[in-house]
Amino acid sequence: MSRPVPFVVRIALAAALAALLALVLLLMPRGTSPPAIAQDPSTDVEAKIDGWLSRMTLEQKLGQLQQLDADFPTGRLRDDQLQLVREGRLGSTLNGRGAVPTNAAQRVALEESSLRIPLLFGFDVIHGYRTVFPVPLGEASSWDPAAAESSAAIAAQEARAAGVHWTFAPMVDIARDPRWGRVVEGAGEDVYLGSVFSAARVRGFQGDDYSRPDRVAATAKHWVGYGAAEAGRDYNTTDISERRLRETYFPPFRAAVDAGVASFMTSFNDLNGTPATANPFVLRDVLRDEWGFDGAVVSDYTAFRELINHGIAADDADAAQLAVNAGTDIEMVSRTLAENGARLVADGRLSEATIDDAVRHVLRLKYRLGLFDRPYVDASREAAVLSDPEHRREARRIAGRSMVLLKNDGGALPLSRKLNKLAVVGPLADSKLDMMGTWIGDGKEDDVVTVREGFEQVLGRRGVRYAQGCDAVCRSSGGFGNAVAAVRSSQAAVVVLGEPWDWSGEASSRSQLDLPGRQLQLLRAIAATGKPYVVVLMNGRPLTLDWAARHAPAILEAWYPGTEAGNAVADVLLGRVNPGGKLPMSFPRNVGQIPLHYDEKPTGRPFDPANKYTSKYLDVDNTPQYPFGFGLSYTRFALSGLTVTPNSIAPDGEVTVTATVRNTGRVAGDEVVQLYVRDRVASVTRPVRSLRGFERVPLAAGQSRQVTFRLDHDDLSLIDNSGREVVEPGAFTVWVSTSSVGGLQGSFTVTG
Repeated sequence: MSRPVPFVVRIALAAALAALLALVLLLMPRGTSPPAIAQDPSTDVEAKIDGWLSRMTLEQKLGQLQQLDADFPTGRLRDDQLQLVREGRLGSTLNGRGAVPTNAAQRVALEESSLRIPLLFGFDVIHGYRTVFPVPLGEASSWDPAAAESSAAIAAQEARAAGVHWTFAPMVDIARDPRWGRVVEGAGEDVYLGSVFSAARVRGFQGDDYSRPDRVAATAKHWVGYGAAEAGRDYNTTDISERRLRETYFPPFRAAVDAGVASFMTSFNDLNGTPATANPFVLRDVLRDEWGFDGAVVSDYTAFRELINHGIAADDADAAQLAVNAGTDIEMVSRTLAENGARLVADGRLSEATIDDAVRHVLRLKYRLGLFDRPYVDASREAAVLSDPEHRREARRIAGRSMVLLKNDGGALPLSRKLNKLAVVGPLADSKLDMMGTWIGDGKEDDVVTVREGFEQVLGRRGVRYAQGCDAVCRSSGGFGNAVAAVRSSQAAVVVLGEPWDWSGEASSRSQLDLPGRQLQLLRAIAATGKPYVVVLMNGRPLTLDWAARHAPAILEAWYPGTEAGNAVADVLLGRVNPGGKLPMSFPRNVGQIPLHYDEKPTGRPFDPANKYTSKYLDVDNTPQYPFGFGLSYTRFALSGLTVTPNSIAPDGEVTVTATVRNTGRVAGDEVVQLYVRDRVASVTRPVRSLRGFERVPLAAGQSRQVTFRLDHDDLSLIDNSGREVVEPGAFTVWVSTSSVGGLQGSFTVTG
């Protein structure tokens, strides 16, 4: 039996190997490949990176900072891109995918280039790779971070099997204006909920070691303030105080850093006069110096060159200088740095030390991904991983957990299981693409189960009467008659309405949030038949639902549920799954209320219906149609027994809040118990209430359970006028509730 080498001896050997490597590198011709010892696992990664940097030409360094767009339909690199790989002038791609295409490109990097540094393949794996899960806003409606972690882990497994190393997700922008189409990609309006889901998705994608063959590197995006685009118009300017940045927009990104996120992506927007891609305050002062982040920072698509349009760069050279000096490492698609970097260094406008720092971040990411040791993907695994039936089962489960029951008058839902003639109508009832939503990775329409198909699997084809009525944009009422006829010949109707898939996501801002086109007219025509009906919504943002909210017997917010959409909708509507989701964004009554969020600051003239001169509208209530945290169930729940102990703590103390939740109905279900806090009097204004904890609790009929929350310094602190994070003495109110409205109320005091 061999004896282990003592730790001190191993350290000495590693140091000797590193010294030997340095000596060999000094004697090697410049531009040649380091020997195999550079990849010896006993040598420190940073020493390996030093070795690469000492041998790379400036052109090769600039190549590591260049990312180009592979051919999206095939996942292959073009011939001109492969030539750049041979020359050491391309370090990463986006949209390159598939085991065969990525292995082929990787062989060029490792066998035909002088450096033999592996390529890095990135792809937008936002809510699934081949198996498409609910869109992130929908998944956040589950209030189940374990579900988000599970879906991200499956997406990572599928993506890595297809040669993808790196995803440009999660998007963790706080978004309070649903006119902005990219609200669909995040977790909604709340800082705490957004931070919890940010960390969960990073853990899901990366695990505890993202060099594993079933994990990928994650990217926190978009850094920062993108969700505050003026007028809700994508790519638009933002002006956000440092207080608001630190209180609202930074925390989900910090949660991603604390979870070990591999990379950041800069946002398109101008932030306080300096576009984020060239903003040294957020890129260097906060991200690097304050938070100690040592991963890679990639720009968004052509964001370097867009600095010219922003008006802070005169030309490509200016743009590259500003972005790299500010702290952006990788240029996505545009080539301002690759084409001007050498001249910028020669002119003294960009130092080679700054370039080296950026290259170090890229090489560190490649090492942490294990690409130097395992650059190729096992092509024999791809088909089996992408067709794993367990992935579809999990997609169906999570889709069911993500749906929110907004209305259910008179027990309209669940539908009777005795139905044998059901009308499934509406523009989205049988649209496979619209089931998946935006950013569908490598999802395939043929894999999708529509709502029509989901019910046909239960009732048979003869039991379902289908009519589209109109397409998703619904500019014509020509098909209304067929939909009405289908409803008249059925016992009940499921009406599937909402937005086309491409009305949500990037470049999909809206000035109005009503149902598109004549969809509301279609709904009213169906209502006029007198037949029982329920509405299923598929959309990527909160909508204004005035008539439907007042007249429809039941409304189920399904978002875009993904590959298993139809099965999950049928599960919920037939009562096989009791909906337990809650809204992660408030639904406004009309767009005039936007931006609308529950954690508003108090005003000096709070609303008083008896006093004109208070904060209100003349034509609409201040309150949302459906508030943050709201969602119904097929059963009922009651909260009782609130305790807050102790009732007085020091600033570094901890408060325990408990309450009992009971299922008072006749069927099993889940309730999301939520904890909110308010600092009653402080040196700076504080929100009227802030979410500080939640738990999704499954309960059988009649069952009770005590839920316990703990509040500590992080939950009670504020940023004072000196910029310090402190807990100030004073009174605090707590609520334990089932939404952001009402609930059991208690209090405690922080002593000086």
